[in-house]
Amino acid sequence: SDPKNLLLTPQRTHTGAKPYGCGACGKRFGHLSTLTTHRRLHTGERPYSCGACGKSFTTPSDLNKHQRSHTGERPYPCPACGKRFSQQSNLTMHRRSHTQERPYPCRACGKSFKYLADLTYHLRQHSGERPYRCPTCPKAFKNSSSLRRHRHTHTGERPHTCATCGKGFTQATNLRQHLRVHTGERPYTCSTCGKSFTHSSNLHLHRRTHGPAPQCPTCAVHTCPQQHLQGPTPAAPASPEASRTRPTC
Repeated sequence: SDPKNLLLTPQRTHTGAKPYGCGACGKRFGHLSTLTTHRRLHTGERPYSCGACGKSFTTPSDLNKHQRSHTGERPYPCPACGKRFSQQSNLTMHRRSHTQERPYPCRACGKSFKYLADLTYHLRQHSGERPYRCPTCPKAFKNSSSLRRHRHTHTGERPHTCATCGKGFTQATNLRQHLRVHTGERPYTCSTCGKSFTHSSNLHLHRRTHGPAPQCPTCAVHTCPQQHLQGPTPAAPASPEASRTRPTC
């Protein structure tokens, strides 16, 4: 082959040239193979099929990653804790739990995130963007999972079912809370009186029964005798007799 042609690829790396354009969306690429893969997003073509389950993929690498779900292969171990992962990207994200690295900062408020997806969602708090629209009603959402949960209100679908009583729920979190009815678990405990609750909202309401610790208006102490805490009452003026008989220190 012509040595000049062999130099085309590395030259594009340095120059940033992107001679291959997508006719559907206009996005440009430095390599024809990358454009070919990209076009499958528009055509829906998935030429690489899993022999175990028949699921199809757009690239060989995506197929290889998927096949590990059948084989159980986890070739990427965490050097800190030994936990293994089927994909390098999952290991990279996991390692941030050890390093506390947060490489994705918000330019609006400075808050940083471990994952790009979390930053993307956070940015919508500033912009108010709600790109996920319900096709049934005008409601819109900041992420796809919120839209998916909302659509259950239209379809009546309750995909999360209690194995004990058969009751169905639209959200997994609601099912987890319901299961405490059967298990008796009360994970939310009042630090003042020790009473426990199945839901954090119930604990929050209960705490109001204790109220803020009252301060005695007489001695400015929070733990003085109860009769001091009846409220600020003006002191009665001392009588001349009381003044004469009051002992002095």
